[in-house]
Amino acid sequence: MKTKKSITIFAASAAVIFALLYIILGAIPLSKEYNYIPEWNLDLTTPVMESIPDEAQMIPFKLGQTVGYFTEEGGIALIKTFPQKASISESYFTTYNTDASQTDFFSCYGNKVGTIMDAGFPYLVNNRIYLMLPGGTSFSRCNQDGSIKWTNESVIPITAFSSNESFTIAGYADGDIRIVNNIDGSNVLTFNPGGSDYSVILGVDISPDGKYIASISGHNAQRFIITERAGDQSKILYHETLEHELNHRTLVKFSNDGSKIFYNYSGGFGIYDLGLKKDIKIPLTDRILNIEESNNLLFLLGKTDKTYTVYIIEKTNAFLGKFDFEADSAFITTNNEFLYVGRDTNISKMSIQKK
Repeated sequence: MKTKKSITIFAASAAVIFALLYIILGAIPLSKEYNYIPEWNLDLTTPVMESIPDEAQMIPFKLGQTVGYFTEEGGIALIKTFPQKASISESYFTTYNTDASQTDFFSCYGNKVGTIMDAGFPYLVNNRIYLMLPGGTSFSRCNQDGSIKWTNESVIPITAFSSNESFTIAGYADGDIRIVNNIDGSNVLTFNPGGSDYSVILGVDISPDGKYIASISGHNAQRFIITERAGDQSKILYHETLEHELNHRTLVKFSNDGSKIFYNYSGGFGIYDLGLKKDIKIPLTDRILNIEESNNLLFLLGKTDKTYTVYIIEKTNAFLGKFDFEADSAFITTNNEFLYVGRDTNISKMSIQKK
């Protein structure tokens, strides 16, 4: 039976990825209400392949030039190296080169599922298969065998992209935002938030119900904007001109239940509560690469140079703590109360629980 360990014991016993945890948490500890509980560590340089039950949940990973799947119990179900590019989701993975065409994709068990015959870069999200077409202005949604389901064309470069089960949303270099119906590929709504000297969409997402759109856009008056969709019309619900400006793509993401919007702006991380109509800002200097939710906590993966930082925030919006490590590549993902952190050739599982 696992027992709760102090931070000191955890830092001494956890493998490679958490070697610096004690030092970091000594300066920025978690709330006293929480404990770290290490579960296991996987070394991908000497993987032990296991027979995985069909009902096991497969968790995808991508580290450097390696992709694969592992299980909650720490079993490696599949591991594959690739020379150039790869995309992976809970359902599928594929590897491809810079002039990709006739691209095969595979299930999480390694079985070939289909082939995308057209040229372009595959982009896999959950059970959705996209193809980003040559030129960077258009994209296709594929069927489960790789055939083209529909194509959405433009002549303006795509600068931001996101999707959920019902909708795909794309932002463009001219400041347009386009919402596409996932079933038939029809254009649901196109609008331009405006308000800046130079229009460009740097980050965008749509709520699970398709009612709200959040974006960071523009230069010379860069703004965070929340828009409400009503049929074929749009209405700005909230906007804020940001004090400092980004010059690259950034993360904008709705929470799993659609009640909050998370966004990375220059100098920090924002949480907007749609119900309370309240915006919380947490100062950060890192570029946020990923946002993951567990039952009660929010995890951010940030990066500056070769230093990755995992930030831990309670869903009450209280900042709990952080830890960092040096790596060439890293990822985080969650499942229920568990946090999985990958660093170069290691994957570790841990839980952060209330005492």
